[in-house]
This record gives sequence, structure tokens and C-alpha cells, in this order.
Amino acid sequence: MPFALIALAIGAFCIGTTEFVTAGILPDIATFFKVSIPMAGSLTSVYALSVAIGAPLITAITIKMKRKYVLIILMSLFILGSLISALANNFTILMFGRVVTALCHGAFFGIGAVVASNLVSEKKRASAIAFMFTGLTLANVLGVPVGTVLGQHFGWRIVFAVITALGIIGLLGIITLVPNLASNAGSSLKKELAVFKRGGVWLSLLITAFGFSGVFASFTYIAPLLTDVSGFLPGSIGGLLVLFGVGLVIGNTLGGKAADKALIPSLYGVLILLAILLVIFTFTAHYKIPAAISLFMFGILAFGTVAPLQMQLMQQASQAPTLASAANIAAFNLGNAGGVFLGGLAISEGFSYVSPNWVAAGLTTVGLFLAILNNAGLKNHRKTNIVSKCN
Repeated sequence: MPFALIALAIGAFCIGTTEFVTAGILPDIATFFKVSIPMAGSLTSVYALSVAIGAPLITAITIKMKRKYVLIILMSLFILGSLISALANNFTILMFGRVVTALCHGAFFGIGAVVASNLVSEKKRASAIAFMFTGLTLANVLGVPVGTVLGQHFGWRIVFAVITALGIIGLLGIITLVPNLASNAGSSLKKELAVFKRGGVWLSLLITAFGFSGVFASFTYIAPLLTDVSGFLPGSIGGLLVLFGVGLVIGNTLGGKAADKALIPSLYGVLILLAILLVIFTFTAHYKIPAAISLFMFGILAFGTVAPLQMQLMQQASQAPTLASAANIAAFNLGNAGGVFLGGLAISEGFSYVSPNWVAAGLTTVGLFLAILNNAGLKNHRKTNIVSKCN
């Protein structure tokens, strides 16, 4: 893989750590600021909404800029938001820092996915995207568990301070390793927006939003589930998140390879298995060893969806993919926000910490049905084109 992909993976690691780490320190933040678990969970949902807003907006503004410069600006914004979070003296300022950080997230992954796919041959594009997202998965193997342990022993502030330092490393990686790529001279905002006239693009965005929303509906509340339902001690959460993170790395790699070989079957398969696993997890969560095994499998299937979901959108918008790619990152995070809200709503209504898994399974199933509908539409469209050409 080109060295530029390593730089993108470093940036993804930094951003992934700050995105996911709140799940591990959620109880600590709730206790410190004297807010409820669902309220603390809003740090994740508001982050996701901010990503959804920032991704297409920032990408549209910077569409003519050289991509390396855009990535440098985005990582600088990430560092600023992380520093604000580390210094926050109330919940509102912490939330503001999260919003600032989130604004760079979607554009970074959207632009990064396009850069990654253009650095390799067409047959390896899904694998290249998966390689970039390896940084995101490694964040869950290393960044989130270490952040959880640091937060439990030294307070949540140290977590965001370390993330700030990671951001500086990520910025240096981009400056050093990413080539000074040309701007999108052949593209324009008008051309990029034109792809959104296609119904298949919008349906693909919905598939991403629903298909991935189940992951965050469950994962955001994983710490209280493992302690209150499974019976693990709080000190065990870091190790369990390492297990989850290892699953993410495996699933991300397998998902990219599967999507390169057979995109639609791999998309169907991973969504079906994810929905089934989430249902099973509602039962295995009551027992330590089965819960740990389910958490590991959850990680594999959670990020097994990423490359197929990103590729199915980029195929729909292949002629002008940059803004559409960013919009798909926004769709990921709109799904995340909706999943976090609905999972928290189930808890607020008096259901147990297992209830978000039922919500998650339902959301993933909706994504599966939309994928089937979208593929059926594509087949009909191809048949119509063939008939028209014959006539």
C-alpha cells in the first residue's frame, strides 16, 4: 500500500479514538458533571450530528483546494477541538469541544476515502478504503481501551489531553507522507451536486444510515451493559474494549476484501449477520464469557459493514465522488446519532441496558431491506437500458 495510506490511517486513528472513547468513560463523565447516562451519551449523538453537518459543508467549501491542504486544515481543527475538550470546566464546554472536533471528521474520511481509492488499481479500491479505516479500528484496539484505563485512573481530562497529542502526530504524518495532490480541477460544486439528482444515491445514503446505526445504538451503552448486566468490574472494561477492537480490525479487513470480490453479496451477508448477532447479544449479555464472545463477534460484524457501505455509494456517484463520499460519512453519523438517541430512549423509558440491542437489531434490518430494494432497482434499470438499446 502507498505510504499516503499510512498517513490517512494515522489521521483516522486520531479521529477514531476521540469518536469512540466516550463509550468507555461514559459513566465517569456522567458522574463528574452530575448528568444521567443518556445525557452523557449525547456527547456521542451530538458529535455524530456535527459530523453529518460538517462533512458535506466543509467538503463543498474546499472542493477546489488541493486535498493535502484540506487534510492539514482538518487535522488542525481536530487538535483545537480536542484541546477545548481537555480544558472544559462544565458539560456545555465539553460538548462544544466535541462539536469543533466533529466538524473535521466527516470531511476527513470523505476526502480520505476518495484519495485512498485513487492510489490503487480499481480492483483494490475497497481494500484501500479499508486500509485507511484500519486507523479507525486500531483506535478501538489501542486508543479507546488505553483511554478508558487512563480516564478511570487519572480522570477523563487526561484522555482528551492525550488525544490532542495524538492529533499533532496525525498532522505531522499528513504533512510528511501525503503527496501534494492536485485539486479537483476537473470537478466543480455543480458537478458534485448533480449526482444527488439520482434516486440511487439517496437510497444508498439511507442504506448507510440505517445499516450502521445499529452499531452505535448498542456500542454507546456498552460500558453500563457490561458492568450492570454482565457483571464485569469497571476495571475490566478496558480489556473488553480491546477484544472488541481486535474484532473491528478483523472485520474491517475481511469486509474490504469481500467487497472487492462481490460487493452486493458481502453487503447483504454482513447486515444479516449483524442483525442476528445483536439479537443473540441480548441473551448472552447476562453471562460473562458468552458476553465477551458476543462483544468480539460484534466488533467483527460492526466494521465488516464499513467498506461495503462506502463502496456501494461511491459506485453510485463514480463520476463525481468527493461530495457524495463525504455525504456518506454524514449518513454514517446521522445513523449513529439516531441509534444513540433511540438506544438512550429505551433506557430512559425504564428498559434495561440490554434494550438498545433490540433497537440496534431493528435498525440494521431496515438497512438490509433498503439494500435489497436498491439492488432490485439497479437490476431493473439495467434491463430497461438493454431493452432501449435493442429497440
